[in-house]
Amino acid sequence: QVNVAIRSSLQSLREKIEELRELLLRAVSTRQITQLEGDRRQNLVDDLLTRHKQLEASYRNEGPEPDMTRSSLMAGGVKRGVTNPWLLEESEETRGLGFDELRQQQRRIIEEQDAGLDALSSIISRQKQMGQEIGNELDEQN
Repeated sequence: QVNVAIRSSLQSLREKIEELRELLLRAVSTRQITQLEGDRRQNLVDDLLTRHKQLEASYRNEGPEPDMTRSSLMAGGVKRGVTNPWLLEESEETRGLGFDELRQQQRRIIEEQDAGLDALSSIISRQKQMGQEIGNELDEQN
């Protein structure tokens, strides 16, 4: 029974990783997330896939000693110069917030950024208009 449960869990994990990969590709292609964020998430998905392969190898008694595999799966820290973002300390701004609250905070920040960009756009367009008026005045004076 345990072997069946493990095989089933490994298969389910593999399917969920593939589903994540497809959702990530869709999110990047429809520009729901930036390319940089897509790359960061792709690295996380690749790390999940590597850990899945380690689990499968451990299940089949292949590869390194089981204790080494188990500790490497749960170990945090630096790997290829990249730290695991899930093991970092959570910021004070987001500590204790649920998923919906985080999403609302993200939307609020995006709205603030959009408002700032709108203000910047109006300033730049006013400066453009002033530059054109100065150019027209110079042409008239010449």
